[in-house]
Amino acid sequence: MGVTDLTCSPESVAKAREYVRGKLGTGHPALDDVTLLVSELVTNALVHSNSRDGGSVTLALADCYDRIHVDVVDAGGDTVPCVRGDALGEGGRGLMLVELLSQGWGVYEDDAGRTVWCQVAYKRGGDAGHGLFCPRQREPS
Repeated sequence: MGVTDLTCSPESVAKAREYVRGKLGTGHPALDDVTLLVSELVTNALVHSNSRDGGSVTLALADCYDRIHVDVVDAGGDTVPCVRGDALGEGGRGLMLVELLSQGWGVYEDDAGRTVWCQVAYKRGGDAGHGLFCPRQREPS
């Protein structure tokens, strides 16, 4: 569907949501879930990754026929993204939402940085001609 590079600033979260709405369209059955999860993943990149110091974040979307694949790429960091178990804590619920709403998610890191990905399933209404390619879920080496 597309790729966009975002500057690492708070405004980028709104730009990422706008990008998702533009690519999926208002009638897409996964629009709300994908928009929410992209917002959470981009926010995490801005707050927790080394991109926060003037770097960039890349957002990629792919329609995989019955699911939307999302990649958020940042500069990596000192910690690996993980779900925190404290639902009443001040923060840390973003990845809980990703885990609950996505078909699957994970983290891939290499020398170039970190990719956090997720896939949101949806039921297709007829054949819209999308979804001929979906990125493989990369496994850590």
